[in-house]
Amino acid sequence: MYEFCRFRFDPENHLLERDGSPVSLTPKAFEILLVLVQNGSKLTTKEELMRRVWPDSFVEEANLTVNVSALRRQLGETPDGQRYIETVPKKGYRFAVPITRIEANGTEGGRASPAVEPVSATPARADDVSAGNPVPALTAPAKPRSRRSILFLGLITLALASFGYMAYRYRTITRRLPHPPRSLAVLPFQNLQHDPNTDFLGYSLADAVITKLGYVSELSVRPSYAVQKYRSQAIDIRKVAADLNVDTLLTGTFLRDGNDLRIGYQLIDVKTENLLWKGAFDLKYDKLLTVQDTVASQVIRGLELTLSPFEEGRLKADESVSPAAYECYLRGIDLYSKGDFPMAVKMLEKSTELAPRYAPAWANLGKAYTANASFDLGGTEHYRKAQSAFERALAIQPDELDAQIYMANMLTDTGRVEQAVPLLRQALKTNPNKTEVHWELGYAYRFAGMLRESISEGEVARQIDPGVKINSSAMNAYLYLGDYDRFLESLPRTDDVAFIVFYRGFGEYYKKNWQEAEKNFDHAYELDPSVLQAIVGKAFSFGLKGQKQEGVAILQALEKTVKERGVMDPEAIYKIAQAYAQLGDKAAALRVLRHSVETGFFPYPYFANDPLLDVLRKEADFPSLLNAARQRHESFKSRFF
Repeated sequence: MYEFCRFRFDPENHLLERDGSPVSLTPKAFEILLVLVQNGSKLTTKEELMRRVWPDSFVEEANLTVNVSALRRQLGETPDGQRYIETVPKKGYRFAVPITRIEANGTEGGRASPAVEPVSATPARADDVSAGNPVPALTAPAKPRSRRSILFLGLITLALASFGYMAYRYRTITRRLPHPPRSLAVLPFQNLQHDPNTDFLGYSLADAVITKLGYVSELSVRPSYAVQKYRSQAIDIRKVAADLNVDTLLTGTFLRDGNDLRIGYQLIDVKTENLLWKGAFDLKYDKLLTVQDTVASQVIRGLELTLSPFEEGRLKADESVSPAAYECYLRGIDLYSKGDFPMAVKMLEKSTELAPRYAPAWANLGKAYTANASFDLGGTEHYRKAQSAFERALAIQPDELDAQIYMANMLTDTGRVEQAVPLLRQALKTNPNKTEVHWELGYAYRFAGMLRESISEGEVARQIDPGVKINSSAMNAYLYLGDYDRFLESLPRTDDVAFIVFYRGFGEYYKKNWQEAEKNFDHAYELDPSVLQAIVGKAFSFGLKGQKQEGVAILQALEKTVKERGVMDPEAIYKIAQAYAQLGDKAAALRVLRHSVETGFFPYPYFANDPLLDVLRKEADFPSLLNAARQRHESFKSRFF
């Protein structure tokens, strides 16, 4: 154990006390404190902290900064106003106050030093014998050892020391395994009246609570899209918790009677089956906005979470929206979740008209515009409107998480990944446990060809929430690195989502399992012939059937639609180029490939090795396209890594 100023630090029991009272620390803050205390006044570099606190993950330095700041807030200042943790500019950190190590027997061990201390090699002194300390008997003068014997003994000693150190490290790591943040799913509230006119409240009120809690770094909240399937159905607590991989569930009910609204809710610890909190409250319908604040506050209290001053500020009630504007906002959220993007846009536009200072409405309006542009092939005009909406949201609330995440996704899709990455890294400072931020960062890295970094961010996201964007995005970086089996394993087992079924066919196509590829391509197209990837898959399928002319025709029609509507997903467009190449239309393949690169898809390591482009490599224009991708990839790598 260690003592410094008013604190007692017991790593073995994962306990920090101030004047005898426990101090709550996040798992990562606790890990950082342990490293700093063990190193004492010695400089602890950022690299060492990243290596020891996140040993198996690639994370942004912003994670370290956020957790050090949180640790400083919990420690406060010494009685003389000094910080406990000193920043060494561009290097790292140093513990700035004296530390006393307490040995297991309760005695003081002096100033703290690294946990593994060297064994003294000092020979026994004469006074050791007089004091009764045993020393080995010497029966004869020692013979000089040969060089080979000394070397052998040295190797044995080194091996034993290494074994001992590894055993120590194993015990230490086992004792200090990081604990993930508490995971929570907020299920759609159930309408007790079964009134179609108020059903929209069930999903949208849950979404509002999810958004509010998204700023709490000690909590991993499942996103709204993950829980929307539980609308208006009986809930099996254990099954839902297992499906969503959470340890805590919040369920709720509502009943509207004229202008009166009653909200009931309960917070359940799934593992222990304990009811952590149960409550109900009545309010007037025009006070809908207070529901998210009241329920979020009770969740914080029920889970005994520690908030930073920033988090407390973000959980304060928002008075900048009128009741009518807030109802339009909730209706827009509900419509978006049902895939009715045009009507969602109309409702959210009305909300922003009535409450022009309400940042969440602008953020979700931008999201709806982007969906219109991408999924319904709305094109350039909707992307322009989306960007304007996101910018309005961030002008009102610069740390609006949803606006940062949604805008970064749009920037990546529209060829501006260099603008997306700073937004996402900034969002990580707000909440390093926000799943979607890690996922979108991995998405951006993939566009720029940082494929292993993309996988790392995607894996962090899936560790926090295994269901993140499970049916709307894929770990393509595995595919781009040639790890086809790992890519196929990463896809969900669903057989009814066109996007996922296409990618299963695509993975099989790379593996040259032609029959499986064709079957999946055809099925994806049957599921939804309007999805861009499904159309590309159908072209691949025509090629596998020997009907190349039909495949080229379907690609030409798709390319025309993409051009007319200004669709700007360069990764998806790249797949059109691949299909053209596989069907033998080299001129069209090069034309679309150029468009993909120029509009922002430049994973040079993938381009350099993609077997689907092999038929183009001897074409005159191909080297210049490859070089353009290489230059932008290297520029991105130099700037951000």
